[in-house]
Amino acid sequence: MTRVAGIDCGTNSIRLLVADVHPETGELVELDRRMTIVRLGQGVDKTGRLAPEALERTFAACRAYAEVIEELGAEKLRFVATSASRDAENRADFVNGVVEILGVEPEVITGDQEAEFSFTGATGELHGTETYLVVDIGGGSTEFVTGNKHVEAARSVDIGCVRLTERHVRHDPPTAEEADAIRADVRAALDLAAETVPIGTAETLVGLAGSVTTVAAIALGLPEYDSEKIHHARISAAQVAEVTERLLASTHAERAAIPVIHPGRVDVIIAGALVLKEIVERVGAHEVVVSEHDILDGIALSVA
Repeated sequence: MTRVAGIDCGTNSIRLLVADVHPETGELVELDRRMTIVRLGQGVDKTGRLAPEALERTFAACRAYAEVIEELGAEKLRFVATSASRDAENRADFVNGVVEILGVEPEVITGDQEAEFSFTGATGELHGTETYLVVDIGGGSTEFVTGNKHVEAARSVDIGCVRLTERHVRHDPPTAEEADAIRADVRAALDLAAETVPIGTAETLVGLAGSVTTVAAIALGLPEYDSEKIHHARISAAQVAEVTERLLASTHAERAAIPVIHPGRVDVIIAGALVLKEIVERVGAHEVVVSEHDILDGIALSVA
């Protein structure tokens, strides 16, 4: 077993996984997994630049992660950065800060690479013979990947809970017009994804990342966030629709009072739920299999 660390820095959150990995079998034993909401993508859709305060929040999380990595003695580290840092004009500021703190250069990966990692991480424990459609709803982008043991087709599109919230939402709760604008963007993005990925032909829909796991936690009626109960839970299309409608009618204070919603997700979960609902309806899925294992696990496996 090789002790490795993987960091996934997205638009909304930065996450760390330290694990012992068998490089041949792909067996992964988790030692530490944590997430910090840093909102790196704050304002990127409008300005094209990473905000100074967003960079500092991210660097503070990196410093904390560096201590964990050193304490657990990880031999290798891979730092992957996704949508927000792909889009930013001043991404050199981000890269230089990460190198100074962690000693490795963040890999600003393409959407296709992001999709490959997400698929590997999400399906590693699923041993069925069916075709999977893996959907990773992030802060700035969403990845669609089909395949069984290997990726057959993938596409990244620029719809995510942060991007859509910043682009369209001005009221709390969103007006009907604002919700319709989000739906229109999602449907247009689904048309784009369908040009590359046969999104309606997969037998099993697998959903990843915070928007999906939060919707699942609400649907399950959990009193607190419990990753063990959420991982591989099956949430029906009706439950997805019910939770989305409930969130659409809720105020910020009402969402904040739902214990399974992370404070950093309260303002963007409506857009995330709308993305998930539109996907479920478009692909005609009866249910979504929820995975707590995602791009982060794929990154860790790739290190080994």
